[in-house]
Amino acid sequence: MCNRVAKFVVKRDKHRKFKFAYLQSESGKALLNKFDLPTTNLNTFVYIVKDKYYIKSSAALHVLKDLGGIWKWTYVFIVFPRPFRDLFYNIIAKTRYRVFGRSESCLIPTTDIKSRFIL
Repeated sequence: MCNRVAKFVVKRDKHRKFKFAYLQSESGKALLNKFDLPTTNLNTFVYIVKDKYYIKSSAALHVLKDLGGIWKWTYVFIVFPRPFRDLFYNIIAKTRYRVFGRSESCLIPTTDIKSRFIL
């Protein structure tokens, strides 16, 4: 799923405001440590903006909002309580391989987008 999410964001991020880090990288682990998030067995999507972080459904909604355009309208789902939203997030996460297929690896940055990764 990480591969598809990264490709989705990169394709729609016209202002190149998003940066990416592999959670397993030293930079990724440093960011996780900064927010006291686990650095092992972290099976979620993390979005960091300035000194605040979001995970699971909150991360997804904030990313879509910050992408702008039509995507920002999905942020209306933030009105639902986080446990309710995360229930749907977890269902998608558990069935992602059946629904979206399996990718052998995460996005490997091309020369065009390499500057957008914190390695």
